[in-house]
Amino acid sequence: MTSGTLVYVCASETRGVSKRAVERAVLRADHGIEGDAHAGERHRQVSMLDVNDIEAMRQSGMSLAPGAFGENLALAGVALSGLGLGSQLRIGKTVELAISQIGKQCHTPCAISAKAGDCIMPRAGLFARVTQGGEVQPGDPVVVVEQVGRSLFQAVVLTISDRCSRGEAEDIAGPSVVTLLGESGCFHIYREKIIPDERDVIEENLRHYCDGHGIDLVVTVGGTGFSPRDVTPEATRAVVERLAPGLDEAMRAASSAKTPFAVVSRGVSGIRGTALIVNLPGSPKAATENLSAILPALPHALGKLRGDTTDCSSPAC
Repeated sequence: MTSGTLVYVCASETRGVSKRAVERAVLRADHGIEGDAHAGERHRQVSMLDVNDIEAMRQSGMSLAPGAFGENLALAGVALSGLGLGSQLRIGKTVELAISQIGKQCHTPCAISAKAGDCIMPRAGLFARVTQGGEVQPGDPVVVVEQVGRSLFQAVVLTISDRCSRGEAEDIAGPSVVTLLGESGCFHIYREKIIPDERDVIEENLRHYCDGHGIDLVVTVGGTGFSPRDVTPEATRAVVERLAPGLDEAMRAASSAKTPFAVVSRGVSGIRGTALIVNLPGSPKAATENLSAILPALPHALGKLRGDTTDCSSPAC
């Protein structure tokens, strides 16, 4: 396990401003640092920077105090640039963090950038959820308990089902999709979640995972048929910026070879930002058959969304 050191801890009661160094801090599970503005029931509860990145900015002539970039934690000896979503860190004796976002897009120049002249948090910062709480202070050891490589594609699987969301039925299709993605060796499953057949809830979740996290693939399972509550395709069309009809054609063609009912699946696929959304049917058999039809092409497609410029004949995974 990779180990390093916590160099300093910072907090602030206001967002978007430089934080101040503190002697110690208490972190609460599913909350963050007590008294810090970024704490709460959100996925970006704690922010981190590598002291080497901060020192590089100092070498360029900036006068930077701890917390100048809004970072909560500065770490030394841990290669943060190699940690992907889902990586697990332990700080001190009890605190555990799960990496939940890589970088952060600033839509307008932030107060930190205006004061410091530049903000490295968008390109070098890591954000995490607190999975186990406790107290930390400068000098505490930092251990990488689990490292998820950034080369793995990050996937979210959303099961869309009223009955499953109410606990009236067991979700079998979602776990089947998770298993198939995992067996490919190309994916890390960042999140599995069950939500009801409510269009606004589906849209909210699609936007949430596509915007900012660093998720490559969002797979929905269910809600693609003709029933009045089947609104997954409508929710997907509402949030995507570019459609990917070739994936839908391939899935329906493969499924049609096995059942005449494949033609009633209304699933759509599309791109939002750098994330791909794919709708799968709700039955375990149909969901895995559909996914299997396009799985060989997904690493290449997702690599292109990440900015890969290699020849199309080159394998991506």
